[in-house]
Amino acid sequence: MHSLKTTLGRLRLVGWWEGLSFLLLLFVAMPLKYFADQPLAVRVVGMAHGVLFVLFVLAAVHAAVVQGWAMKRTALVLLGSVLPFGPFVIDAKLLRGETPRD
Repeated sequence: MHSLKTTLGRLRLVGWWEGLSFLLLLFVAMPLKYFADQPLAVRVVGMAHGVLFVLFVLAAVHAAVVQGWAMKRTALVLLGSVLPFGPFVIDAKLLRGETPRD
């Protein structure tokens, strides 16, 4: 899927997992908590999402340094991590065609 050998590849892979975990949290775990009285789902998926979110932010900052991104591009990538479907949009619009510098 994505090459783990490049900074962009690692960012795209972590972004995919972070985006998926966010969607699972919003559309599976949260409804289970509030409509089925199953709070464990939020605890488990929320923890995984939190770890993936931190990894995404670190990978994005690292990619920004390696790729020499402007602050605006870096801010857009980071903004994508807090919006539902954001990591997938960022991947398609900003990252997919970019040439790795490492």
